[in-house]
Amino acid sequence: MDYNNIKNFDELIELEHGEIGTESRNDYEERAQMFIVSEMLKEARLQANMTQEELAVRAGTKKSYISKIENAKGNIQLSTLIRIFEKGLNRKVGLTFL
Repeated sequence: MDYNNIKNFDELIELEHGEIGTESRNDYEERAQMFIVSEMLKEARLQANMTQEELAVRAGTKKSYISKIENAKGNIQLSTLIRIFEKGLNRKVGLTFL
């Protein structure tokens, strides 16, 4: 790959993962979003001084599922994520749609 003419981050992503709307770019975007969600959950849990097990019990799920989310493995349903934040961490979740 030729990185010499890259001027910004968007061009780098396009070079490495394809144009917006392509399958490879969509896969990259999905993995990036899951990584962000996983980091947000882990940070919120640690700020609450909770173990994965404690969070799982409060949210009504399993520790292995919390671990899976925090490690950005697999898919998670939005309703489950909201339940984990609201019931498990006692944090309101606001959703904004563009």
